[in-house]
Amino acid sequence: MAGATTAERGARQQESSGPPLVRRWRTPRFRRIVILAVALVLLGAGVTWVLYGSGWLRVRRVPVSGTRVLTPAEVRTAAAVPVGAPLVSVDTDAIEARIRRRLHRVDTVDVVRSWPRAISLNITERTPVLLVREARGFVEVDDDGVRFATVHRAPKGVPTLEMTASRSGSGAASFRRFGTGRLVREAVRVAGDLPAAVAKGTRTVKVRSYDAISLELGDGRTVDWGSGENGRAKARALTALMKASPDARHFDVSMPTAPASAGS
Repeated sequence: MAGATTAERGARQQESSGPPLVRRWRTPRFRRIVILAVALVLLGAGVTWVLYGSGWLRVRRVPVSGTRVLTPAEVRTAAAVPVGAPLVSVDTDAIEARIRRRLHRVDTVDVVRSWPRAISLNITERTPVLLVREARGFVEVDDDGVRFATVHRAPKGVPTLEMTASRSGSGAASFRRFGTGRLVREAVRVAGDLPAAVAKGTRTVKVRSYDAISLELGDGRTVDWGSGENGRAKARALTALMKASPDARHFDVSMPTAPASAGS
């Protein structure tokens, strides 16, 4: 039998080689890469639609926890969470900023995406340690010295600040040197360092000068605290002194290393 002609051999060679893309498509590895790429594109499109386009992952609830004086409704109003928006698109930092700006009573706030349909607002309210009496009522001050709310009725267990410095002598000099703001901060510092049992029973924190701060308790007993320095040591000394002399009417912890009590 005669062999294939030169033309026939060329045609078969061209057919077997083919264009480069066709040759690559015929390899299993190339086909797997193409199929994987298409699958990834489709998966990405599907995930994007689920997160942004579907109704499955949208904000439907705004639970609030941690409130004591505030109400959950007040927190939700201040937060202005976009109910109905895709959960993934909600700006949690903006929500936190709105709450802090509109509700000064809030100390900390944690805004959390609670999948699949909620934005949770977890807050901690400021706790007053001292009240400053003003014409409008009582200004609540926390242990950082932040004035965060004005209330018409004094809350129970929170002492009232009383500035008793005279306008002559050392009291006046203290006011000129430190200013009212610094003396108020010292009073807040003292109120924040009081033992819990004493703080609840303290009616007034009196400031005569920077280093002459005293307490008036609800049962008529008094405490000379001195300055706001060494607060923890003074708190420990006062606790021990009250236990050792339960009938005393006056306590002096201005020098915590040498506390004293008097009266019965």
